[in-house]
Amino acid sequence: MKEGPDIALLGSLIGDPARANILTALMSGKALTATELALEAGVTVQTASSHLKKLQDAHLLRQRKQGRHRYFTLADDDVGSVLEAMMGLAAKRGLLRTRTGPRDEALRKARVCYNHLAGDLGVAIYDGMVSQGYLAEADDDVSLTRDGEDFAEAFGIDLASLVKSRRPMCKSCLDWSSRRTHLAGSLGSALLNRFYKLGWAARVEGSRVVEFSASGERSLLAKFAIKAPAS
Repeated sequence: MKEGPDIALLGSLIGDPARANILTALMSGKALTATELALEAGVTVQTASSHLKKLQDAHLLRQRKQGRHRYFTLADDDVGSVLEAMMGLAAKRGLLRTRTGPRDEALRKARVCYNHLAGDLGVAIYDGMVSQGYLAEADDDVSLTRDGEDFAEAFGIDLASLVKSRRPMCKSCLDWSSRRTHLAGSLGSALLNRFYKLGWAARVEGSRVVEFSASGERSLLAKFAIKAPAS
């Protein structure tokens, strides 16, 4: 390809196993040091630093300095969405890692996708908001309706601050485990933070898993008109 976006370069950056592990680790939304990312990638700190520079040069990562430490995060929502979509494609094609464990079911139920909720509950929230007329879909675009604005504000979301941010309010994100849409964008992030603040859910330490309490899950199902899963 002689002209246009260089998808070959992007593919080579993401496709390297060590860099893929680094990027996947940052899907948790947490800022991690080069040392922590080296452990995730299974490489030395020196090698990890080389990988991190390449990812930064391509604007896939951001670096933050705090005291003597440097922390790395994904550059923005777009990077997280691409990674989630690639995970979905890999799962659909049967390109799965052989290691499985007890967290697999929990990851599929509810997990962090960079800064918003993914998994079965994330998809169910999106479907519930569409069915109640809070979200409007037009091809690949999704927007908050007037009823949706009333719903969000009543739920404690400060829409005025979201409008002022540079991020899109609503974005559709392909869920890798269910291969259906969940809600990203500033609203998706605000909803997840609201779940935390209400005490409905909490992050599992050292994992992307989001664990809802029994009462929190009941409240979520009721608020977003989600059908309880069959027992």
